[in-house]
Amino acid sequence: MSTKNTWKSAFELAAMVKSGDVSPVELVEDSLRRIEQLNPQLNAFLHVDADGAMRAARDAEQAVAAGGDLGPLHGVPVPIKDVEEVEELPFTSGSLVYKDRIATFDGIAARRIRAAGAVIIGKTNTSEFGQIGTNENRLGDACRNPWNPEMTSGASSGGAAVSVSTGISSIAHGGDGGGSIRIPASMCGIYGIKPSQGRIPKLIMDSSSAHPVKFAQSGPLTRTVQDAALLLGVLAGPADDGEQDAIQTDPPDFMAALDQDVSGLRVGWSPDLGGVAVDPEVKQITETAAKTFEDLGCNVETVNFRLGSPEEVYDTFDVLYNSRMYAVNGQLLENHRDQLTDYFTEGLENGRSFTSADLWHAMSQLEIYRAYVREYFSQYDILLTPTLATPAFTVGEHPEVINGEAVPHRHWGFTPFTYPFNMAGNTAASVPAGFTKSGLPVGLHIVGRYRAEATVLSASARYEEARPWAGQIPDIAKF
Repeated sequence: MSTKNTWKSAFELAAMVKSGDVSPVELVEDSLRRIEQLNPQLNAFLHVDADGAMRAARDAEQAVAAGGDLGPLHGVPVPIKDVEEVEELPFTSGSLVYKDRIATFDGIAARRIRAAGAVIIGKTNTSEFGQIGTNENRLGDACRNPWNPEMTSGASSGGAAVSVSTGISSIAHGGDGGGSIRIPASMCGIYGIKPSQGRIPKLIMDSSSAHPVKFAQSGPLTRTVQDAALLLGVLAGPADDGEQDAIQTDPPDFMAALDQDVSGLRVGWSPDLGGVAVDPEVKQITETAAKTFEDLGCNVETVNFRLGSPEEVYDTFDVLYNSRMYAVNGQLLENHRDQLTDYFTEGLENGRSFTSADLWHAMSQLEIYRAYVREYFSQYDILLTPTLATPAFTVGEHPEVINGEAVPHRHWGFTPFTYPFNMAGNTAASVPAGFTKSGLPVGLHIVGRYRAEATVLSASARYEEARPWAGQIPDIAKF
C-alpha cells in the first residue's frame, strides 16, 4: 500500500493535485484502501461510497487536465458525519430506525465541501442523533479509539476523528452540539474546532429546525491547524436558505489568522471550571501545556471561572438539549422504542418529563451563563481548560466517579468543559496536549470570544509550532 501521501495535509494535497504531482484518483484509492484495512477494527465509517468517490475523483482529474479555476479542496478525499445530508447517500443519524433512509439533497456543509472540489468518500460513524460523547449505536459495533481499540473514540464525531487520526483522510466534517468535535479530537489526538454558533448555517426545513435555542455547529477535524482554517473557510458564511439567526456577515480570513502574533494576549487558565472533577493526570498534562502560552508571550493567569455547580450547569443543558430532542423526535418513543439505544431513550424520556417551568428556568439560566461568559471575555482573550475530565475509557463504561467525586450524569460527566460553551455560543478548539502513562491522548481546550475563531486559530497555530503533534501516529495506522 502506498503511504507517500497518507500523512500529508489537505493543504499540501490540494496544491499537489493542482500542480499535477498527484491524481485525485490516487488519493481516493489510498483512502479506500485504508478504510478497507482499518474499518473492520475501528468502525469509523457507517457507509463507504467507493463507486461514487471514484467517479468524482475521475471527474476531478479531468477538471485538472482541462485547466481553469479549481476549488481549495480540489480532489481531496473528505468524509461527512452521518448527521449531515449528502444526496443519494445513507442518512441514518446513527439510528437503527433510519438505517434505510437515503438523503435526497445536500445539506449546506456537504454542498460547500463538494463545491470546494473535495471528493466525498462516505459517511462517518456517530452516536444516535449525536446524543452522547461516546460512539455506540445499534447499527453495528462501537467506533473505537485507534490508540487502543478497547477504548472509546469519543463522539459524536467519533468516526470523523478516527478517519483523520489514522490517515484515512487528512480532514473530516464533524458537528458539535455539546462537545462532539472536541471530545473525539481530544481522545484521538488531533485538532478540532467548534465555530461560534451560527458561523456555519444549517438548512431551515420545517418548524422543528427553526427553534431559537441552538447549540450545534458543523466544523473541522484535522491533523493541522492550517487544514482547520482551510476547511472552516469553505464551510463558513451566511446562506440564503439557511437559518436567519445565523451570523449574516461574511467570515474573516481564517488562513490569514494563522500568521498573527499572540504575544500580549490575556489568557485565563482554569483547571476545573471552579469545581468539576478532573482526573489528576489530565490536570497535570493540560497545566503543563497551558504554560506554553507564557513562552509565547501571553499574559497567563489562573482564573476562578465558575458558571455554577456542575449539577446546576448540567441540569440547564439537559433541559434545553433534551426538550428539543423530544420535541423533534419524541414520536420515536411511541413507534420505534425497541430500535432505540438505551441512552437515546433515556434522553427522550427526560425531555418528555420537563415542565414549562423547567424550560423557562433553564432559558433564564442560559442568559445568566451567557452574560457571565461575556463578562469574562471583556477582560480576557482566551480561556484555557482541559478539553475533557478524563482520557478515553473502555467502550461502554462511562465514568460515574472521577478523582473520587461522583459526576452529575454518567453519559456527560467526563465532558464538563465542553457543553457550557455550546450554551454560550463561543468558539472553542481542542489541541493535543500530551499522552497519559498508558499512551492515551489528552486535549487542551482553547475557548475564544463569540465570533473570534481567528483568535483561537492563531493561538492554536502558535501552540502547534511550539508543541507540534502531527507526526504522532497510532501504531494501528503505521502502514
